[in-house]
Amino acid sequence: MAGVQTAVALRERGCTGTVTVIGAEPHQPYDRPPLSKAVLLGKAEGSAFDIDFEALGIELRLGVEVTGVRPADHELDTAAGPVGYDSLVLATGAEPMRLPGSDGVPGVHLLRTLDDAERLRPVLAERHAVVVVGAGWIGAEFATAARDAGCAVTVVEASGRPLAGALPAEVAAPMAAWYAEAGAELRTHARVARVEPGAVFLDDGSRLPADAVVVGIGARPATAWLAGSGIELGVHREVVTDDRLRTSAPDVYAVGDCASFPSGRYGERLLVHHWDNAVQGPRTVAAALVGEAPEAYDPVPYFWSEQFGRFVQYAGHHAAADELIWRGDPATPSWTVCWLRDGALVAVLAVGRPRDLAQSRKLIDAATPMDPALVTDPAVPLKKAVRV
Repeated sequence: MAGVQTAVALRERGCTGTVTVIGAEPHQPYDRPPLSKAVLLGKAEGSAFDIDFEALGIELRLGVEVTGVRPADHELDTAAGPVGYDSLVLATGAEPMRLPGSDGVPGVHLLRTLDDAERLRPVLAERHAVVVVGAGWIGAEFATAARDAGCAVTVVEASGRPLAGALPAEVAAPMAAWYAEAGAELRTHARVARVEPGAVFLDDGSRLPADAVVVGIGARPATAWLAGSGIELGVHREVVTDDRLRTSAPDVYAVGDCASFPSGRYGERLLVHHWDNAVQGPRTVAAALVGEAPEAYDPVPYFWSEQFGRFVQYAGHHAAADELIWRGDPATPSWTVCWLRDGALVAVLAVGRPRDLAQSRKLIDAATPMDPALVTDPAVPLKKAVRV
């Protein structure tokens, strides 16, 4: 998404030079969210972008792996030979973390690429017994699809709750009940000791039958190929950019899942692994590349997830919040959590309440002071819950 959107944005802003997109996968560029939904369930053959690259004069070099970059020479090293550039945009995304000791074990799957989704389609079609390792966003989405397909699903999570790395305990705790409601078994405080063909063994000695194992324990920026380039990487091995998405190397930018940027709004560097970031960042990069003076890149992060019949949306960044407010009962199908900092709205999680989410993005962007008593009442629109 980030690479393709950058190329398209360049043309939209009048760039007349050569624009080339290089990607290791052989497929036409595609959107990733449908992979855990329609594509996985066989309701769609693929999710290729509806973009006429030829008409836009965008050259696609598919199935070409980039192995390194030499900024001083303005050259990429690829399996097909060196490629020169005037300006370079790094949009390599993230790659899923692998379960230690599972490489080469038959029946172990990841879910990140189109090929991954197509390998998993028969698993769902044949209603296999599935063990999902990790109760994060991707684990929950795959478990949802697998239950929809009629599979027996067990989700094992090393921490004590779903989404432990993304949400506070009190917010994530109610989501544990969603698994049982959908007919999936959630095992928390469960660590995988080893995986063998047909079974997952936990560290407490229990054995889980598994025709297939799907690993969803997180992703890390796909930046190993930058070793030796001199391009600065951060604590998560992501590309470090400034507030215009420029890297430490001249004429090199980075966008999407592989890059972090300094957020003036939140006072810290953000690494956002979500679709919306891969759509917004390219506009800033394209503006800079055509000679415009882009504003500092500092969006309100946003993402969504469909799991167990619920539409979950999140906007903002709650790490520095000093107040948490519930809107509605988390035991019901729809509720919202709002985070404030110094009285201003900084983040919102909405479950089945898209209007709350839509209104919150504008309120967060404007750092709007809120009236906590009004925020608490789910009958009061958030835009009416401002402090006067």
